Amino acid sequence: MAVVISSSGNSQAFEAKMTVYVFICVIIAAVGGLIFGYDIGISGGVTAMDDFLEEFFPAVYERKKHAHENNYCKYDNQFLQLFTSSLYLAALVASFFASATCSKLGRKPTMQFASIFFLIGVGLAAGAVNMFMLIIGRILLGFGVGFGNQAVPLFLSEIAPARLRGGLNIVFQLMVTIGILIANIVNYFTSSIHPYGWRLALGGAGIPALILLFGSLLICETPTSLIERNKTEEGKETLKKIRGVEDVDEEFDSIVYACDFARQVKNPYRKLMKPESRPPFVIGMLLQLFQQFTGINAIMFYAPVLFQTVGFGSDAALLSAVITGTINVLSTFVGIFLVDKTGRRFLLLQSSVHMLVCQLVIGIILAKDLGVTGTLGRPQSLVVVIFVCLYVMGFAWSWGPLGWLIPSETFPVETRTEGFALAVSCNMFFTFVIAQAFLSMLCGMKSGIFFFFSAWIVVMGLFALFFVPETKGISIDDMRDSVWKPHWYWKRFMLQEDDHDVEKRTA
Repeated sequence: MAVVISSSGNSQAFEAKMTVYVFICVIIAAVGGLIFGYDIGISGGVTAMDDFLEEFFPAVYERKKHAHENNYCKYDNQFLQLFTSSLYLAALVASFFASATCSKLGRKPTMQFASIFFLIGVGLAAGAVNMFMLIIGRILLGFGVGFGNQAVPLFLSEIAPARLRGGLNIVFQLMVTIGILIANIVNYFTSSIHPYGWRLALGGAGIPALILLFGSLLICETPTSLIERNKTEEGKETLKKIRGVEDVDEEFDSIVYACDFARQVKNPYRKLMKPESRPPFVIGMLLQLFQQFTGINAIMFYAPVLFQTVGFGSDAALLSAVITGTINVLSTFVGIFLVDKTGRRFLLLQSSVHMLVCQLVIGIILAKDLGVTGTLGRPQSLVVVIFVCLYVMGFAWSWGPLGWLIPSETFPVETRTEGFALAVSCNMFFTFVIAQAFLSMLCGMKSGIFFFFSAWIVVMGLFALFFVPETKGISIDDMRDSVWKPHWYWKRFMLQEDDHDVEKRTA
């Protein structure tokens, strides 16, 4: 399948085929997303298992058994939340080390480091006999997430043909959703295996970690990474291999030019603070904030807890989470199909309205019908489950994948790894905040938490409407001229850069 790709900065075109080898590279690399999704999904199920709570959180276990337990507060425990959130705090720190590894060693070794961190972390968490082992295991898993989430989206954006970049990059998010689904299925079956079902659930992350470790031996390094590390001829040969054509001179020259320009930037982080870097920097950071404050991880972390709160039994709650996980996966395929057809902006705007309606309906039902004790009636419970599923659909084809796609494709090569590292660390920080605070917020705000997230959805929808430009089909190194300069707001920062360049030439 031949695809013509517009180049950076002028009207030339690059010919490329979607090769089988590129497809294999995409699938293997995206396994890093599967591990991330598994960790998201497994946490909520494990923290609802009585054997796990009795072993490490006896106070929560006793509160859960109480005959008149508080629907909103029975899981409110800072150490229980730390079990989940420690992974994301570790990932925040790790993303900066991963950025340096990506730049100096390449995207491929960074993914290999991620798989090693995953394997060690899985061993400690699944074999934990005390809280110290459990938390250290989660922290090492967090380092794996930090390295994987830094390297994989960059890898996918750099090897993909421009016109297919959106869909191929979203394979990362697809794997995240598959990981969540697998985790929910594992939770469902291991919850009835006493007393070590939780160990099997946590240990399951070792399987995709092994796939990533050995699979990464089969994939190539990206041409951009090779060329920026002065492996020019190897970079050209790799470009021929992934494009499936012999004539890659024009695309090769454009990458060499971008890398030569990048070498002139001695301090990429300082470059990120300059006006010309502001559009991708601001959008990249705010997309991470908004992605988490949609409320998605609050639902996905604690889906089993949420369904128990509205009156489902423990097994039924996990089964309901499996259903939402399946919808999450199927809806991500919708995003893969639409992102390079309708564009990024349409999906962001449509889903903002979609998710707002769902959050408001859930919040109104809980506020009206769910007291501090007791359960919802069967009809209301079913309505909540339906709107949770609809909500997950809207997120899965928009803010979920696009929160990773847009930052990975908009930073120029001279600040790409550093800019994306800041985006990853920002994502992990806000994921940590939500993971650490959600159960306490649920306890304090009760059903009001859904109105809290609804307000954020309004803000992010307005931001997407006015400040997020369309990047569909534009070469990754052509964003400045094709995206930022024509934009009604961001063009002022590009004009500042042009004025500065003129002053330097005339000085």
